[in-house]
Amino acid sequence: MSGESGMLGIDHVQLAIPPDTEDTCRRFYVDVLGMREIAKPPALAARGGLWVESGGVQLHFGVETEFHPARKAHPAIAVTDLNHWAKRLADAGHTPH
Repeated sequence: MSGESGMLGIDHVQLAIPPDTEDTCRRFYVDVLGMREIAKPPALAARGGLWVESGGVQLHFGVETEFHPARKAHPAIAVTDLNHWAKRLADAGHTPH
């Protein structure tokens, strides 16, 4: 069925972040997870936020002035060695679930 629709996959996932939290996101997604920060188009860069990618997966973090955290929204990233990533997260002070 997906071949009939022409959909190939997800290009990116957009997630909301509060103002002035780009550095916090960068520390987690770039420093801990090892994703690469990618440049936003100039017209969008003025809005703030952060875009990262790894292995064809892109996450776009957009600033929302009246941010309300989603209760269930999250990216789910498939990895090859779950134990490695659980340790890496724990070593960085995060509790993997």
